[in-house]
Amino acid sequence: MTDSSVVPKDGHPVLDVRNLRVEFPGIKQPVVDGISFTLERGQTLGIVGESGSGKSITSLAVMGLLPNPGRVTQGEVWFQEDRTDKSIARESQPIDLLTLSSSQLARYRGEQMAMIFQEPMSSLNPVFTIGDQLIEAIVQYQPVSAAEARRRAVYLLQEVKLLPSDERLREQYLNSLISADSGSGSVGERQINQAINQQKLAWLERYPHQLSGGQLQRVMIAIAISCNPKLLIADEPTTALDVTVQATILELLQELRDRREMAMIFITHDLGIIAEIADVVAVMYKGKIVECKPILDLFQHPQHPYTKSLLACRPRLDRESKILPTIADFMEEITSADGRIEIIEKPQPELTIDSEVRDVQLPQIRSRPDPILTVRNLKVGFPAQGIFGKDRQQYNWAVDDISFAVYPGETLGLVGESGCGKSTLARTILRLIEPQQGSIEFQGQDITKLRGEAMQILRRDLQIVFQNPFSALNPRMSICDLIIEPLVIHRTVKSSGQRRERAEYLLNRVGLNLDFLKCYPHQLSGGQRQRVCIARALALNPKFIICDESVSALDVSIQAQVLNLLKELQREFNLTYIFISHDLSVVKFMSDRIMVMNQGKIEEIDYAHAIYRSPQTDYTRKLIASIPIGTIDRIQELFDRRSALHNL
Repeated sequence: MTDSSVVPKDGHPVLDVRNLRVEFPGIKQPVVDGISFTLERGQTLGIVGESGSGKSITSLAVMGLLPNPGRVTQGEVWFQEDRTDKSIARESQPIDLLTLSSSQLARYRGEQMAMIFQEPMSSLNPVFTIGDQLIEAIVQYQPVSAAEARRRAVYLLQEVKLLPSDERLREQYLNSLISADSGSGSVGERQINQAINQQKLAWLERYPHQLSGGQLQRVMIAIAISCNPKLLIADEPTTALDVTVQATILELLQELRDRREMAMIFITHDLGIIAEIADVVAVMYKGKIVECKPILDLFQHPQHPYTKSLLACRPRLDRESKILPTIADFMEEITSADGRIEIIEKPQPELTIDSEVRDVQLPQIRSRPDPILTVRNLKVGFPAQGIFGKDRQQYNWAVDDISFAVYPGETLGLVGESGCGKSTLARTILRLIEPQQGSIEFQGQDITKLRGEAMQILRRDLQIVFQNPFSALNPRMSICDLIIEPLVIHRTVKSSGQRRERAEYLLNRVGLNLDFLKCYPHQLSGGQRQRVCIARALALNPKFIICDESVSALDVSIQAQVLNLLKELQREFNLTYIFISHDLSVVKFMSDRIMVMNQGKIEEIDYAHAIYRSPQTDYTRKLIASIPIGTIDRIQELFDRRSALHNL
């Protein structure tokens, strides 16, 4: 399975999984069904598949962290620990992790094996500083003093590039003295070192809520590598991150892997990301590995229809598509006479269209005289923090004097990094946040002046689909009640029978079975919950919908279904969208025009194809360059680069 041209073998593989099977009581099919793979030192194995395919359960089984009542019913997990018996000058023999007791296995976790989880905020304790949590990981496995543990914690934060190096901290301090006209000639070395140490301690004293998502993920990486593990498992470590932050995390993981010669398992549902980091890819479907190949071979010659569908589901920058293909377009499952499930491959659909045809199909937006939404000189800020609390005279501007228009029937894509003001702008348009300056006109009416009943009536035409459907849906209400709740609040349909009919129609329209009406949100998958949110947003027949990161947490196949659904509903109901996302490839597929935001301001706004073909600003070019492309040329480039490094 390994590619010896990329990673040299050193005797035993770091990890050798043989015929692993994991079962949960009450679930008929094994969650992990007889999979096998090996992993060499310095190599990255990518495990790809949808939610429920068994990716994360595989990693948890390897680490001995299976949640109850799950259990390994078959298989072996051989691990080559990083120890050498100096008396006989040879390495220790591999050990089957599944034969170890809980206390024996605990010795391997952290010291020999480490794991980075998907959601760092859930993994870090909010009541302890990041320094406390990093030091705890160090002293648990290494016999060092508290002072030495603190020193190592600082070094780890510098290694993951969360804290600048000592040289950079020194440079920053001296520059601050010069800019303050204090001069640096009279500053002694002792004072400089004290200032540098204060900066380091300040980082260690920060709490998780004071860091961004990308910074928190770097803290998790620092904790994972604190004891120099031989095996690192990264479980969806970049799913909710911006493309620029995602790119830096991927680059950091590769750098740490090569420098420390770690073996790494990288788990994701996105083959575009896998193309940036993996040497070998295992594609999982319903607990089985359906295809396992070196990365370049997999992209050039995919064999299994499920692999082909995953490659096709993600929007691409190098082609234009009317709709995105889904798994159902590539394969179907049939049950044989003996009860076995067989996968039948379908002919691949022809879904690409010529870019010149796409240009003709774009709506003539600029020639339309009457926009449905006009934003003029909008400013939204939050009070700046002063010495004695909030300073009402100073504001941090989340939206800083921007103007734009949206036209009926179009989709305006809104992109930018976290903190650029995208969501603040969306909530201000909906009057969930009040602006400090400017006007928002909807169908010619300035809605910033509306109050009370007039604003309540307007909300029927303005709806939003949020990023996290589970947080947006009341867990105590059935799906039927959730969909008809807007009808009850706005009293547009008084008859309970008519409300029920409306709920049935909308649920059917978003592709869900009517049996779901009796269900509750926790009984649905992420994609199904997002469809309920869309049905709920459509309940009042709105004219304008804001989709705020509404597909960012979904698998690529489910994401494709939801994106196709949004386009289909737009045509049927003549909807106008503002589509917000940090994934530029998704925005390009959905949008007629794209608006790029940076630090509260508009960098540029133009037709989607023009933004990608000829971006006008460095910031936009940076965003586009950060997108995981997943093309053959890109993979070949990365493959050649890694081969050259290993040859050195």
